[in-house]
Amino acid sequence: MAEAIFGGGIEALRHEEIWIDDREYFFFVPLGLGNFVPDLLREEITMKSIMVYPDKCNGCLTCTLACAAAHSPAGSIVGAMLDGTPERIFIQAVKGRPVPVTCRHCEEPACAEACMTGAMQKDPQTGLVSNEGHEQVCVGCWMCIMACPYGAITAYPGEKKQALKCDGCPGLEESACVKACPNGALVYEEATEFAEKKRQQAAVALLAGEK
Repeated sequence: MAEAIFGGGIEALRHEEIWIDDREYFFFVPLGLGNFVPDLLREEITMKSIMVYPDKCNGCLTCTLACAAAHSPAGSIVGAMLDGTPERIFIQAVKGRPVPVTCRHCEEPACAEACMTGAMQKDPQTGLVSNEGHEQVCVGCWMCIMACPYGAITAYPGEKKQALKCDGCPGLEESACVKACPNGALVYEEATEFAEKKRQQAAVALLAGEK
């Protein structure tokens, strides 16, 4: 399957193709750049995110327990319960059905734009958005909570004045919630891979409706 990426505002262009993870991508680059393939383009294509299949979620809350354990100093579910480490992924009830909700680590995060201290930042390398581990410090103004369109940011429980959100489990090859989900409701995939699977599901459903 080939996917097109077009450069804008350039007249002298040539067509190039690259293969990444068994997918073909073709794009246009200015003449005179040789066989240059921008590293940033490759990184953008292969950027993975936590994707959700709501129909596969049964509300078992395993993801929330795994999330809390991963962020607990003890590194365990029991430890998280004892030290009060909160989860960073949420299960919302919609018409009696559970729906996982977590930070989307937006390309242009409204939370980062709203942050008064600059603590909420998007890492240009990983694409993860976080208010932790930076020189700037979160002061608990809650502007990010009000700005987030998904309600994926909350406040730390208790007296701690700091916003709490998914940090993507930095340092882990796969986010704790994704790894723990027993039903495949949470997956760590590229957007193009996820979309392809959804198209396949839709096609199967259409054919089933014809029988």
